[in-house]
Amino acid sequence: MADGKPEVSEVGFVESQSPKPSFGRRVLNHYKRWWWVHVIVIIVVVLVVTLPLVYVGYPNIAQGDINDSTLEIKEMIISDPTPESFVLDQTQVIGTHSIFHPTIYAFDATVSLLGAASAFATVRVPQVKANDGTVVHISQSLDLSDVGAFGGFATAVMQNEEIKLNIYGKPDLKEGGLPKTDVTYNKTVTMKALNKLDGFAITEMHVLSGKSSNGANFGGTVYIPNPSVMTISMGNVTLDLAVDGTSIGTSYLNDLKLVPGNNTLPMTSAIDLSAIAPFFSKYKNGIPVAISGSSTNSSVYNGKAISYFSEALASNTLKVNLDLAKLLI
Repeated sequence: MADGKPEVSEVGFVESQSPKPSFGRRVLNHYKRWWWVHVIVIIVVVLVVTLPLVYVGYPNIAQGDINDSTLEIKEMIISDPTPESFVLDQTQVIGTHSIFHPTIYAFDATVSLLGAASAFATVRVPQVKANDGTVVHISQSLDLSDVGAFGGFATAVMQNEEIKLNIYGKPDLKEGGLPKTDVTYNKTVTMKALNKLDGFAITEMHVLSGKSSNGANFGGTVYIPNPSVMTISMGNVTLDLAVDGTSIGTSYLNDLKLVPGNNTLPMTSAIDLSAIAPFFSKYKNGIPVAISGSSTNSSVYNGKAISYFSEALASNTLKVNLDLAKLLI
């Protein structure tokens, strides 16, 4: 070097770039920073999905299963009747093919003849587990909310081979851990009825000796078929006897209780022999006797007229042929 100074060389430094974060690292960093946003989104999605299921889908499924279920009345016992009430003992069976078996809580159900203007009573239905074949037993004193409507029901039972009974209520229902929901129970049950007592017959008749308190001078046995599942206590039943529209006397069935199946019961009759005498020559092979009830007092229980049973008895006229001449010879 000419000037004797040392020669200085400049060395340049190049800034090195840090490595680019991987995709996984970027995702992790994102969630670290925005985790709370994602939690809110998940909660919103869960609520959007589950709330309609719980509050729309679940009630709809429950109502659909109630609609599809069946109810069969296996036994109906009507006892201790008064003019405005009776004791009901009823056994019924639930039918269902649902995969769900909820608890149906106790509820009040109105009961009516299908198509009637009003219900005749309100029944308290007990809490049940809705499994296929569940047996429900109802036992209670039933006050009639409409005596006339029950008279219509009793008459329909007497007159028809089958009747349809409507049961309506709004019970609460609960399935597992889901909340309670209310459903509408509107079920029509078909039941066999008395079919006008078709098959009724007087199987035996004899002359009574001595005097009775009701003037009965004939005794006998009657056969009354009951194809229904109903047991009906009617008390003391009084029936009018007539031939060709002419009254000839009265028949009595005391403490009448019809049970399902065949009923063979004692009967007494007070027959006016002078009234029936003219018919012996007219009907040589048996006198056609019409048997009917009074709509006001054919049925008396504990000294009180039971209008709804009396109405049913009055709606039906039974006809038998009696060969009374042979008994009087």
